[in-house]
Amino acid sequence: MADIDPRLASEFCGMRFATPLVLLSGCVGFGEEYTRVKGFSNRDAGAICLKGTTGTQRLGNAPHRVYETPGGMLNAIGLQNPGVDKVVDEILPTLDFDETRFIANVSGSTIEEYIAVTRKFDDSPIDAIEINISCPNVKEGGVAFGNDPDMSARVVEACRSVTDKPLITKLSPNQTDIAENARRCIEAGSDAFAVINTLMGMAIDIEARTPYIGNNQGGLSGPAIKPIALLKVHQVYQVTKEHGIPIIGQGGVTTPSDAIEFLLAGASAVGVGTALFYDPLILPKINQGIVDYMDRQQLANVGQITGALQLNTRKPAQACGC
Repeated sequence: MADIDPRLASEFCGMRFATPLVLLSGCVGFGEEYTRVKGFSNRDAGAICLKGTTGTQRLGNAPHRVYETPGGMLNAIGLQNPGVDKVVDEILPTLDFDETRFIANVSGSTIEEYIAVTRKFDDSPIDAIEINISCPNVKEGGVAFGNDPDMSARVVEACRSVTDKPLITKLSPNQTDIAENARRCIEAGSDAFAVINTLMGMAIDIEARTPYIGNNQGGLSGPAIKPIALLKVHQVYQVTKEHGIPIIGQGGVTTPSDAIEFLLAGASAVGVGTALFYDPLILPKINQGIVDYMDRQQLANVGQITGALQLNTRKPAQACGC
């Protein structure tokens, strides 16, 4: 394995990331998913987000759970996981924390469940905690926590009350004003953001006249959502930059250029997910591409790319793209 260029290293919420790349929750299991692939190394990632974890074991949704679409992928796994006790007591001890940083992903259907799972991870070696607020609030008729700023802030505040570990709030794009949601989450105690979670979508089998996904709808990821994700990162960055709060930009990253775009838009780290499904060895390629870019731009470190976007000063007559 080639040495990681030291210019790729950065600090994220007090954690040292060897590279700006983060493996996204749900794409690498509990840190071991790709370790069986020859040539793959966790050291190529600055951090790994573990699979979404709930208070008790969940079996997940009925199949089909994954379906490939043009430029993307739909998934509706349904948070299949063994429950937080097993993750903390049996899985975390098997991880090599000298290789990279590990981030837990906390999910829940009630505020009380978020608190219980966060408290359990707080008493563990995990480096940071990502809060998945795209889960449905069963006490409020199934409305996703992340689509309402008030509910988002309540989840963050509840998790903040039971842990001193860095809290990363994973923001949903399926809401009216993502910047306002970010502002409320900062006030509630969020240390960082992951922008964005998947967009909701559907694919239909025209012969059977039924959705391909057993859950009827699923989260859309992959290159198809990158332009939306870039805009959302830019919008959230306008709120976070004055507070020095970092962002993991994610959504459709498959090339070094994609990663650099997210950094320019305001991200301090870049999530890679769907691309791993067809190229498990993509991380070194993206890292090298970022290094090549720094060479061309004569940059001393990757942090100099973050937020360096220069907006066009001449505004169009209309903002709708007409």
